[in-house]
Amino acid sequence: MVRVTVVKDYVDIPDNVDVVVEGHKVTVRGPKGEVTRDFSFADKVRIEVEDRRVVVTTFFARRRDVAQVYAISAHIKNMILGVTKGFRYWLRIVYSHFPISVKVEGDKVLIENFIGERSPRVARIIGNAKVKVQKNDIIVEGINLEEVSQTAANIEQATKIRGLDRRVFADGIYIYKKEFMEGGEI
Repeated sequence: MVRVTVVKDYVDIPDNVDVVVEGHKVTVRGPKGEVTRDFSFADKVRIEVEDRRVVVTTFFARRRDVAQVYAISAHIKNMILGVTKGFRYWLRIVYSHFPISVKVEGDKVLIENFIGERSPRVARIIGNAKVKVQKNDIIVEGINLEEVSQTAANIEQATKIRGLDRRVFADGIYIYKKEFMEGGEI
């Protein structure tokens, strides 16, 4: 006797959002833009759109396949949140020894005079994330959560201090708030 284990997860689609699935490639369009993601790493998972909801299914599921179903569902939920609300990360510039200056040039964030260093530290901006500098705050915005969070992490990691006492040298750039662009905490 063969046991068939089927795992399904559902993601509801709001009225102002369109979801197109082509194989393992999912495109979500909404009022703020369009996000596309390829889930071809999950070859045993089927993604379909039925009755204004996305159905993520796997058959003969092992532990890894079940995890992929729920991970893909979570990614699709984040894509829908991104095209309807957008994401915003706030970072604070903190210094006590040398004043830090931050500039955005193209797809890079230049952090100058960090702990008195002569050469600037560089953080990459990922994808279509937008970075703005306002006095002692850096704002990272976008509709793709992965791009926004990775850009914020790159900026934070660029100012990580190694070899000095963190209790004395608290200088750096730190994430302190995550929210939707239309307001409300994530």
